[in-house]
Amino acid sequence: MAAATVRSMAARTKTAKDRPSYRCTECGWQTAKWLGRCPECQAWGTVEEYGAPAVRTTTPGRVTTSALPIGQVDGRQATARSTGVPELDRVLGGGLVPGAVVLLAGEPGVGKSTLLLDVAAKASSDDHRTLYVTGEESASQVRLRADRIGALSDHLYLAAETDLAAVLGHLDAVKPSLLVMDSVQTVASPEIDGAPGGMAQVREVAGALIRASKERGMSTLLVGHVTKDGAIAGPRLLEHLVDVVLHFEGDRHARLRLVRGVKNRYGATDEVGCFELHDEGIVGLADPSGLFLTRRAEPVPGTCLTVTLEGRRPLVAEVQALTVDSQIPSPRRTTSGLETSRVSMMLAVLEQRGRISALGKRDIYSATVGGVKLSEPAADLAVALALASAASDTPLPKNLVAIGEVGLAGEVRRVTGVQRRLAEAHRLGFTHALVPADPGKVPPGMKVIEVADMGDALRVLPRSRRREAPREDEDRR
Repeated sequence: MAAATVRSMAARTKTAKDRPSYRCTECGWQTAKWLGRCPECQAWGTVEEYGAPAVRTTTPGRVTTSALPIGQVDGRQATARSTGVPELDRVLGGGLVPGAVVLLAGEPGVGKSTLLLDVAAKASSDDHRTLYVTGEESASQVRLRADRIGALSDHLYLAAETDLAAVLGHLDAVKPSLLVMDSVQTVASPEIDGAPGGMAQVREVAGALIRASKERGMSTLLVGHVTKDGAIAGPRLLEHLVDVVLHFEGDRHARLRLVRGVKNRYGATDEVGCFELHDEGIVGLADPSGLFLTRRAEPVPGTCLTVTLEGRRPLVAEVQALTVDSQIPSPRRTTSGLETSRVSMMLAVLEQRGRISALGKRDIYSATVGGVKLSEPAADLAVALALASAASDTPLPKNLVAIGEVGLAGEVRRVTGVQRRLAEAHRLGFTHALVPADPGKVPPGMKVIEVADMGDALRVLPRSRRREAPREDEDRR
């Protein structure tokens, strides 16, 4: 009887041990049954089956290199080398570090392949070969783009591969100093189950390329796809493994393109590179403020200039507003390049604190010039003045910029980098500025008007041509 009980317990133990288990590939959460959605990280389709883990012990082994005091480590091996594109060097922190892996992600058609093909050609030289591997296009298609943008070099090698083993074979044959992989989601390893672009495949391909980069001292540029939400496709582990993560942004209907640093182990992440996309390729813009301005002989009602900070770079941008009589019971509120919520807040502040009541019954259109997107609160004052100027049909003074955050009580608050913003406006020829109190050092020859609230700011509108709508309580009288 006792022996039968022991055998039964052993059978149950063996069955439970051999039972398949499931684990989330994103966060590592484990369960005994399959689920379509991980309860821990809320990710869909990440729970996969895996075998029962074997009990293993790791014994100490031989070390590859001895540990040294940090002061004796040679830092010259991590010296950055220029890519040949100054705007990209700005974001990378000086250039590409040997052994660094950079992930560049962006929406389809934004210009990722064009930019990296230009970088691959300019970074190649007699001592530094470049290997460009394309998995989305044929070699002839890439050659046609290289002819169009002038990205031809005798030291730039091109291969069209989608097999990881073949890519590693090209590395042994070419021995490049820079590898461009376009894109990491199109390459697959035959040893891993799953289609190219799957989480397991992306993790394996990225891991193999990262190991090759570190062992060879080779810089690597990986192109990454994005989801419909704008996040980088694939496991989040990919962003943790690479050294630098860059986002390539831009409206496909505009010429401006921005490269933002999201993660950088070799430099700051508050730098932004500006590029202009045209028929001949993509070029860096050392002074992009001209794209966001409209030069006129005389000022026009409904326009106001501001200075925004993209990273640490100040850019002068123009805000435009237009108000017309509404033909429908619910007036339209249309924005382009501005946050709808911020524009709605400025309308409420102007009506309540600025005593401009006609805005609530009119169609209002607000936009920026050149495709730039203004999301920081420092543009609030310019948006409010543009709306007030449009409502009163009165232009603001010429060569005026407005900088400041507007609160719901109508106060104008301080923002960061006022001195840098004023210096950029002065460099472009602007002579007057509306700023919050205590702006700091002012550029010589520039007149700065400190405003405490919207009442002070609205006084810049010329009174001779000012046409304010009466308030509703005055209409009743």
